[in-house]
Amino acid sequence: MNFDITTDPHTRIDILTGERILVSPHRSKRPWQGQVEKNVADSRPAYEPSCYLCPGNRRAEGDHNPQYKDSFVFVNDYAALLDADHKLVPNNDDLFLATPERGICKVVCFSPRHDLTLAEMDVAALTEVVNVWQDEFRELSKKEWIKYIQIFENKGAMMGCSNPHPHGQIWAQSGIPSNILTEGQRQQDYYQQHKQTMLNAYLVAECAKKERIILENTSFVALVPFWAKWPFETMLISKREVQTILDFTKEEKQDLAAIIGKLTVRYDNLFETSFPYSAGMHQAPVNSGNQEGWHWHMHFYPPLLRSATVKKFMVGYEMLADAQRDITPEVAAERLQQLSDVHYKQKRNE
Repeated sequence: MNFDITTDPHTRIDILTGERILVSPHRSKRPWQGQVEKNVADSRPAYEPSCYLCPGNRRAEGDHNPQYKDSFVFVNDYAALLDADHKLVPNNDDLFLATPERGICKVVCFSPRHDLTLAEMDVAALTEVVNVWQDEFRELSKKEWIKYIQIFENKGAMMGCSNPHPHGQIWAQSGIPSNILTEGQRQQDYYQQHKQTMLNAYLVAECAKKERIILENTSFVALVPFWAKWPFETMLISKREVQTILDFTKEEKQDLAAIIGKLTVRYDNLFETSFPYSAGMHQAPVNSGNQEGWHWHMHFYPPLLRSATVKKFMVGYEMLADAQRDITPEVAAERLQQLSDVHYKQKRNE
């Protein structure tokens, strides 16, 4: 029997990490009798008096937000990392290893309006968010002890978001996370061998195939990666070989805002729901010497599998062995390609 990648189980490799992903296309036909999530209504008021992120409101720790008009940034009241310079106590036991981790965690409110998401903001407002990301990255990277800056968003209760007000986070820390070390090493190895970034070569190959490309503009491409783990996982890749968000020009920032807006609209349109996800940029560490080979990219990890109420669980085999998916990346890409750039709510109101 000849192998058919569209129907037969097979393994793919994530070129950024070296991880294996088991793809089982035949399982997409199985009946679903598992967990069904509650379909949460996504209609909210523009201002919520009890929300600790809305303009003018009191936050959990007692401070009051200003009457901000665009984006608003503050240090997280319940930060996972603290700006405390603890000294390392020598530890000669190689079985119980621990080191102090210093950091600064910030919250970025994308909009003063409680009822919006990135998918429902216009390009001008999204560009302002990108400008804030760049400004915060620039200021945080000036602190020599900071080695990595993670910009990310958890959207929706399904992804652990504790407040529906549109916001993301920035964690800057004294160490370099494991995923970043792995991606960095593999990108550096490829660059040294081929004299171009791995993601540049990958992007050229994907654009030639056009199977998994969702969106494209002058500066960025949105695609379903060949090795996607989550059902409708996507990745944004800059067309220029840039290492961090600091390298983006004014035009590139506008293009980034535009493609984020269109991609998140398509997510919402897929099941006509405010689509949950975790998204974040992967970029070169700072204050850490030569980072050749690094190429800026942004991951979107959405959990929805079959509908607005059925999610993909990373359990069992995924936790103990390798990631596994049923819908092939090509099928996921085809479904996202066919969706409108006009938000379903806007269509309903026309």
